[in-house]
Amino acid sequence: MCGWGGGSSGIAGWIAMAVLMVLFWGGVVAVILFFVRNPRSGERMNGAHPLHHDAERILNERFARGEIDETEYLARRAALRRPE
Repeated sequence: MCGWGGGSSGIAGWIAMAVLMVLFWGGVVAVILFFVRNPRSGERMNGAHPLHHDAERILNERFARGEIDETEYLARRAALRRPE
């Protein structure tokens, strides 16, 4: 007999199904939030990226042009990478 009343799990099955559904959708939301808040370095969302990447790029260009020496370059790069 298949139908609405033929199941053997009863109310416990419905509760388990509801809990699993909440866990599933919570996981989906968590994964989406993870990727929105932590975009990969090559994948920029809406052109937004950390400001220190621009500063390092400019520092690299100045070093490549010979505007600053290696000692100054290494000191400034270390200062940029230092956690705030």
